[in-house]
Amino acid sequence: MRTKYCGNIRIIDLDKSVVLSGWVNKIRNFGQFIFIDMRDYTGIVQVIFESDNHSAFKKALSLKNESCIQIIGIVKKRDVKNRNLKINTGEIEILAKKINIFNISQPLPLDHLNNNSDDLRLKYRYLDLRQLNLFENLKVRSQVTYLIRTFMTKKNFLDIETPFLTKSTPEGARDYLVPSRNHLGKFYALPQSPQLFKQLLMISGIDKYYQIIKCFRDEDLRSDRQPEFTQVDIEVSFMNSLKIRKIIEQLIKKIWFKILNYNLNKFPTMSFHEAIKRYGSDKPDLRNSMEIIDIFNIFNQKKFLEFFKINLSKKNRIALLCFSEGEKISRKKLEKYSDYVNQFGAKKLFYIKIKKYEIGIEGIESSIKSILNETILNKIINKTSAKNGDILFIIADTEDIVNKSLGMLRIKLGNDFKIYKKNVWKPVWIINFPMFKKDSVGNFSSIHHPFTACKKNHEKKLFNDLDNVISDSYDLVMNGYEIGGGSVRIHDVKIQNKIFNIIGLSKKDQKEKFGFLIEALKYGAPPHAGIALGLDRIIMLLRQTNNIRDVIAFPKTTSASCLMTNAPSMLKNQDLHELGINIIEK
Repeated sequence: MRTKYCGNIRIIDLDKSVVLSGWVNKIRNFGQFIFIDMRDYTGIVQVIFESDNHSAFKKALSLKNESCIQIIGIVKKRDVKNRNLKINTGEIEILAKKINIFNISQPLPLDHLNNNSDDLRLKYRYLDLRQLNLFENLKVRSQVTYLIRTFMTKKNFLDIETPFLTKSTPEGARDYLVPSRNHLGKFYALPQSPQLFKQLLMISGIDKYYQIIKCFRDEDLRSDRQPEFTQVDIEVSFMNSLKIRKIIEQLIKKIWFKILNYNLNKFPTMSFHEAIKRYGSDKPDLRNSMEIIDIFNIFNQKKFLEFFKINLSKKNRIALLCFSEGEKISRKKLEKYSDYVNQFGAKKLFYIKIKKYEIGIEGIESSIKSILNETILNKIINKTSAKNGDILFIIADTEDIVNKSLGMLRIKLGNDFKIYKKNVWKPVWIINFPMFKKDSVGNFSSIHHPFTACKKNHEKKLFNDLDNVISDSYDLVMNGYEIGGGSVRIHDVKIQNKIFNIIGLSKKDQKEKFGFLIEALKYGAPPHAGIALGLDRIIMLLRQTNNIRDVIAFPKTTSASCLMTNAPSMLKNQDLHELGINIIEK
């Protein structure tokens, strides 16, 4: 039904007869001539109808935007004054000889020239996807998955499918459950990840596995999270963390070069504790050059600690951010930023605005001027390399509050003042995460998941120093987004049982939830490691959009519903009865 695609016609096709199929993007009627912009997935081409071609012209008069049509015509060269160099087909147009109308469209509920509400766009997602930028997102997604499959195949990885209907296991988020009709009262769970199956594949001797797979997590949603998401799942036997990171670097470099023509340098590594100390986050955006600078030693005297209301019984920190555009920070903005850090626990945001440092204390404006003298000021200036026009934001509180508050303020300042350069990419590996986190009553849980191995020289600490056990894990961060995370896995059944005991899993639960894994580890399990890359987030970054929904064909809302199909939906009582389910109202 076509000989050419709309967006692929060029000046080389001059005077050729073509058959095009697509949609009416725009109509312009000039009396003797009708111009339409015709669109398919490759782009737009201009079609002209002349009034002396009565049959085609009459049909063109009945057209409406988004009607589905076929054009048979001749490729003609546009006059120089009528060229449109903004589109690839701007040098030519199609002189229509014949038109077939497949379908006249009703007026669309979406207006692509104006901003439509998110709900409206999701309700009519099939129309929303007609926008070429959204289609380009899906096209890039397809290109990336092709690159991944080609790369992994060349590295001798096997693409192996794992089950969707599996066992419910505690992995950090709530499971999506599927009732079993054959086993009333029992449920399958949709996988949060194929973690246990890929470990079993390593025990099977598969050696190198990968899969581009859907995963499901029933958790609170946000702009970079969906209830069903796609990850590139990878697992390898007889490989340490350094080597698997090297493979992933090669893959990411290839994707960025092929899609963006951008050469990524060697990925730096940074420990979790260093990232938190310097950036207040374990996924730092390194395009932002601001770092958190510790000044506790400068104020480590009783009178200063009393001024900042420091509780000496806790682990404290006094630190600051040096922001170069201090002249743009008004008193009103200072109040706004102070309110902002309050939500992260900071009691107060102090500041020093440096106006004319060379004249000393008189050359600054500060909320802590009462405790400053020339010596203290000089120490701060030397520590921060601050200059005239800078502003120093200071927080004094417990260590975790200072890190979180200044880390979030660093991000907000970067966004508010648009200090991030576009088309700049800063990857970083975050390594050496703590193995466990402890809650307020002293219970331990795994930072990553309970199958993560600790560093080789940390295994003894599992028995006497749990607060300081470091895991052999790694996250890949790009421009402030975590795009992948993985670890070396536990392959020793004794260590695995020990971890289950530490996180408070009873012997009964260990057997019920993970009995098959524990048994498998007894039969010559090899050392193995893996990683999962977030495909949706990678595409979101490549397309430079800030919402993951833009790169998924049919996404859900933040309440995990589909406005187009009205899922989730109610079932008839008869269907529920077959499954042994009774709905109880709250």
